[in-house]
Amino acid sequence: MAAIRILDKGVFDCFEAGLLDDEGKPVNAEVSAVAWDGHRLVMASDKNIPGAHRSPVFAMDCVDGRPQHDTLAYYTADLIRNAEKYEDFALTSSGTHLIATTGFDRLDTSSAGLHHYNRLLVWPIDEPDMPRLVSESEEAGVRSSVDLRAGFGAALDAPYYKIEGLAAIPGREGGDDRLLFGIREVGADHENFDYVARVVGVPYRMEDDDLVFTGDFEVVYDFDPSQWADIRFEVGLSSLEYDPDNDGLYLLTSFEVEDDNGAEQVGAYLWWLSLDDFAACRDPAPVRAEAGHVFEFANKAEGVAVLGDNRLFVVYDPDRELVLEDEHPRDAREPHEAPYTLLAVV
Repeated sequence: MAAIRILDKGVFDCFEAGLLDDEGKPVNAEVSAVAWDGHRLVMASDKNIPGAHRSPVFAMDCVDGRPQHDTLAYYTADLIRNAEKYEDFALTSSGTHLIATTGFDRLDTSSAGLHHYNRLLVWPIDEPDMPRLVSESEEAGVRSSVDLRAGFGAALDAPYYKIEGLAAIPGREGGDDRLLFGIREVGADHENFDYVARVVGVPYRMEDDDLVFTGDFEVVYDFDPSQWADIRFEVGLSSLEYDPDNDGLYLLTSFEVEDDNGAEQVGAYLWWLSLDDFAACRDPAPVRAEAGHVFEFANKAEGVAVLGDNRLFVVYDPDRELVLEDEHPRDAREPHEAPYTLLAVV
């Protein structure tokens, strides 16, 4: 794997300045997913953006790898707009459809009140007003993919898990393509879990605009980032991205820890894994800077998109923190702005 170089750091608008929520508080941009669909950047916030004409999923043009927020357009179909906690996107291997997943980490067993946290959606890249639910079910008027929880639970052998990565890779030797779910947390519940870097895979095929699974969910990859001395903190998987030009996967792992003074430290590491090594369950390689050291992001990277021409576009979920890292050209962002980094693979 070659090294990476920072080409640009900046911010882009996710909505207009001064937008307030129902309690009169500023709405904060918390971008958790990004994909390049060949025409535009498609991104998602893991928090809802209020307003019937807005949505947590939105798109904008990209010029020289830089988002053009004056072209911002929201994806407002009800199934897209009303889902909660988007975590990652993936393009189908054909490049014709975009797949979006929520975290699948919340469920109320006594009602359908949290079912919208459990959605796997697919739509043609040029028709975001035509989303389809994968494995659709409906309970108390709430449409969701909650039935997929049985497959995830059986594969992970745990009652609690959190999905944060998604990638679609081509099938091998004439088999169906596979959808890969990156797992960040596994445990007994949302307060008792371990951070992991685990991948659940399942074969699928597209039938017109519907995504249909053709096999069982199973853990197909797992690695322990702590075995690398340069990985300073405990991390969990935060994104997956397939690179068709180089036939491999990028994996993002991020950390959220407190220092000795109680202040929160956040950051991330990027990894590269060829599909041959993925199939053989070999370890990934941490991506390095040109100087040779392991590259460490100074913010909580949550999504990576392959733009082509050996460029990567990385987005962050800074939670409510407005101060930007020392290396950023801006000291701070406004609540409506989201930070990004444009990288070159050299």
